[in-house]
Amino acid sequence: MVPRFFSTFGGAAKSFAKVVPSNLKGRSKSSQEWLTRQLRDPYVERAKMMNYRCRSAFKLLEVDQKYGLIKPGFTVIDCGAAPGSWTQIAVKQSNADGSVPAKPRGMVVGVDLLQIYPIEHAVLFGNSDFLRKETQDKIRASLGERQIDCVLSDMAPNATGVRALDQENITTLCYSVLRFAILMSTPNASLLMKVWDNGDVPKLEKSILEYYKTVKRVKPRASRDDSAENFILARGFLGIEGSGAK
Repeated sequence: MVPRFFSTFGGAAKSFAKVVPSNLKGRSKSSQEWLTRQLRDPYVERAKMMNYRCRSAFKLLEVDQKYGLIKPGFTVIDCGAAPGSWTQIAVKQSNADGSVPAKPRGMVVGVDLLQIYPIEHAVLFGNSDFLRKETQDKIRASLGERQIDCVLSDMAPNATGVRALDQENITTLCYSVLRFAILMSTPNASLLMKVWDNGDVPKLEKSILEYYKTVKRVKPRASRDDSAENFILARGFLGIEGSGAK
């Protein structure tokens, strides 16, 4: 299992707060701001230390440690997987790598519009648009007879700068993930997906609640304070038939 360490970040944040980059000459203002933020971010450094591909690993770790989303033997789909940190966590937590011989081995499938470099013990579909039927068909084929125990989505569209359009685009992604989860999940499965704060989120939550026992919004500590991102956590999938009796 992944060690619990979140209580240590208070001190870690202080130790990185005074880091000042020295190689900013010639960079744009936005590039300078990004580099400064990266160097001051304790999660970036911790990700390097623990061999995670990016800092977002700690978002999933925190949610998983609190709610127990992924267990040995689980089948997990990671939508928007690149560069692969959530897939890395899912492989370990589901025991897809067989690191605990006495426990069942899970399966992890990652998909992203971008290339995903290989992750041992995971099935990856890079350069693949999740919104396209052929991509979803490939995922289904890879699963064989398995149903999904946990659907993860850290997907987000490229920001256009037009707030209304950006909100519409991420909402479209969320509904696509929800439809796939409804069709492919096993009873009592979970769903975790990223949203941006906007007026469409309550309606989306209401739609999800038709198919899951509980729905709530969570914001892991690894989400940056200035970020509009939250995650919708749905637990206890009711099934298509069960949802009508709710």
